[in-house]
Amino acid sequence: MPDAFTTRVLNVATGTTEAVTDLTRECAEFLDETAHGRDGLLHVFVPHATAGIAVIETGAGSDDDLLAALHVLLPADDRYQHRHGSPGHGRDHVLPALVPPHATLPVIGGRLELGTWQSVCLVDTNKDNPERQVRLSFLG
Repeated sequence: MPDAFTTRVLNVATGTTEAVTDLTRECAEFLDETAHGRDGLLHVFVPHATAGIAVIETGAGSDDDLLAALHVLLPADDRYQHRHGSPGHGRDHVLPALVPPHATLPVIGGRLELGTWQSVCLVDTNKDNPERQVRLSFLG
Protein backbone atom coordinates (compact mmCIF):
# COMPACT_ATOMS: atom_id res chain seq x y z
CA MET A 1 0.00 0.00 0.00
CA PRO A 2 1.35 3.50 -0.86
CA ASP A 3 2.32 5.88 1.94
CA ALA A 4 -0.53 8.03 3.27
CA PHE A 5 1.79 11.06 3.37
CA THR A 6 4.59 11.82 0.92
CA THR A 7 6.65 14.98 0.53
CA ARG A 8 9.25 16.37 -1.86
CA VAL A 9 11.22 19.61 -2.07
CA LEU A 10 11.57 21.38 -5.41
CA ASN A 11 14.48 23.72 -6.06
CA VAL A 12 13.25 26.59 -8.22
CA ALA A 13 15.49 29.18 -9.87
CA THR A 14 13.49 32.42 -10.01
CA GLY A 15 16.39 34.63 -11.03
CA THR A 16 17.02 38.27 -10.17
CA THR A 17 13.79 39.70 -11.55
CA GLU A 18 10.26 39.48 -10.17
CA ALA A 19 8.68 36.23 -11.31
CA VAL A 20 5.51 34.19 -11.41
CA THR A 21 6.73 30.62 -11.98
CA ASP A 22 4.22 27.97 -13.04
CA LEU A 23 4.67 24.81 -10.95
CA THR A 24 1.62 22.92 -12.25
CA ARG A 25 3.65 20.41 -14.29
CA GLU A 26 5.94 19.67 -11.33
CA CYS A 27 2.87 19.18 -9.09
CA ALA A 28 1.32 16.78 -11.63
CA GLU A 29 4.58 14.80 -11.93
CA PHE A 30 4.83 14.55 -8.14
CA LEU A 31 1.27 13.22 -7.96
CA ASP A 32 1.92 10.74 -10.79
CA GLU A 33 4.76 9.30 -8.69
CA THR A 34 3.08 9.40 -5.28
CA ALA A 35 -0.74 9.49 -5.39
CA HIS A 36 -1.16 6.17 -7.21
CA GLY A 37 -4.69 7.04 -8.34
CA ARG A 38 -5.87 7.97 -4.86
CA ASP A 39 -7.94 10.93 -3.71
CA GLY A 40 -6.41 13.35 -1.24
CA LEU A 41 -4.88 16.76 -0.85
CA LEU A 42 -1.78 18.37 -2.32
CA HIS A 43 -0.24 20.97 -0.04
CA VAL A 44 2.20 23.41 -1.67
CA PHE A 45 4.37 25.47 0.68
CA VAL A 46 7.23 27.90 0.11
CA PRO A 47 9.39 28.24 3.28
CA HIS A 48 10.53 31.78 2.55
CA ALA A 49 9.49 35.08 4.15
CA THR A 50 9.38 36.85 0.78
CA ALA A 51 7.46 34.57 -1.61
CA GLY A 52 3.98 33.13 -2.00
CA ILE A 53 1.87 30.53 -3.79
CA ALA A 54 -0.99 31.61 -6.06
CA VAL A 55 -3.55 29.69 -8.07
CA ILE A 56 -3.93 31.86 -11.15
CA GLU A 57 -4.24 31.73 -14.93
CA THR A 58 -0.89 32.00 -16.71
CA GLY A 59 0.15 32.68 -20.28
CA ALA A 60 -2.64 35.15 -21.08
CA GLY A 61 -1.17 38.11 -19.20
CA SER A 62 -2.65 37.39 -15.77
CA ASP A 63 0.77 36.61 -14.33
CA ASP A 64 2.07 40.02 -15.48
CA ASP A 65 -1.15 41.62 -14.23
CA LEU A 66 -0.54 40.09 -10.79
CA LEU A 67 2.95 41.57 -10.64
CA ALA A 68 1.57 44.96 -11.79
CA ALA A 69 -1.14 44.84 -9.11
CA LEU A 70 1.46 44.02 -6.48
CA HIS A 71 3.44 47.10 -7.57
CA VAL A 72 0.33 49.23 -6.92
CA LEU A 73 -0.40 47.58 -3.56
CA LEU A 74 3.22 47.25 -2.48
CA PRO A 75 5.39 49.88 -4.19
CA ALA A 76 9.10 49.09 -4.27
CA ASP A 77 10.33 52.19 -2.47
CA ASP A 78 11.76 53.22 0.89
CA ARG A 79 8.48 53.54 2.87
CA TYR A 80 9.02 50.24 4.71
CA GLN A 81 10.65 49.91 8.12
CA HIS A 82 12.24 46.64 7.01
CA ARG A 83 15.15 48.11 5.02
CA HIS A 84 17.95 45.61 4.43
CA GLY A 85 18.62 44.35 0.91
CA SER A 86 17.85 46.13 -2.34
CA PRO A 87 15.70 49.30 -2.37
CA GLY A 88 12.08 48.47 -1.64
CA HIS A 89 12.90 45.03 -0.24
CA GLY A 90 10.56 45.66 2.69
CA ARG A 91 7.63 45.10 0.32
CA ASP A 92 8.85 41.56 -0.30
CA HIS A 93 8.35 40.79 3.39
CA VAL A 94 4.74 42.05 3.22
CA LEU A 95 3.95 39.98 0.10
CA PRO A 96 3.04 36.74 1.97
CA ALA A 97 0.20 38.58 3.73
CA LEU A 98 -1.39 39.11 0.29
CA VAL A 99 -0.10 36.04 -1.57
CA PRO A 100 0.13 33.35 1.12
CA PRO A 101 3.11 30.99 1.26
CA HIS A 102 0.84 27.95 0.82
CA ALA A 103 -2.08 26.40 -1.04
CA THR A 104 -3.97 23.18 -0.38
CA LEU A 105 -5.56 21.64 -3.47
CA PRO A 106 -7.86 18.67 -4.10
CA VAL A 107 -6.53 15.53 -5.75
CA ILE A 108 -9.12 13.23 -7.34
CA GLY A 109 -8.08 9.87 -8.75
CA GLY A 110 -4.42 10.85 -8.42
CA ARG A 111 -4.81 14.02 -10.48
CA LEU A 112 -4.72 17.65 -9.42
CA GLU A 113 -8.27 18.96 -9.60
CA LEU A 114 -7.81 22.49 -10.98
CA GLY A 115 -10.21 24.61 -12.98
CA THR A 116 -9.71 24.91 -16.74
CA TRP A 117 -7.42 27.94 -16.63
CA GLN A 118 -5.91 27.53 -13.16
CA SER A 119 -2.21 26.98 -12.54
CA VAL A 120 -0.20 26.60 -9.34
CA CYS A 121 2.42 29.35 -9.26
CA LEU A 122 5.30 30.54 -7.12
CA VAL A 123 5.17 34.33 -6.79
CA ASP A 124 8.56 35.86 -6.02
CA THR A 125 9.17 39.62 -5.98
CA ASN A 126 12.49 39.34 -4.12
CA LYS A 127 15.28 40.16 -6.55
CA ASP A 128 17.90 39.39 -3.88
CA ASN A 129 17.12 35.66 -3.63
CA PRO A 130 17.37 33.87 -7.02
CA GLU A 131 16.86 30.34 -5.62
CA ARG A 132 13.72 29.09 -3.87
CA GLN A 133 12.50 25.86 -2.40
CA VAL A 134 8.91 24.66 -2.64
CA ARG A 135 7.65 21.72 -0.57
CA LEU A 136 5.00 19.49 -2.16
CA SER A 137 3.14 17.18 0.23
CA PHE A 138 0.46 14.65 -0.70
CA LEU A 139 -1.92 13.39 1.92
CA GLY A 140 -3.98 10.49 0.57
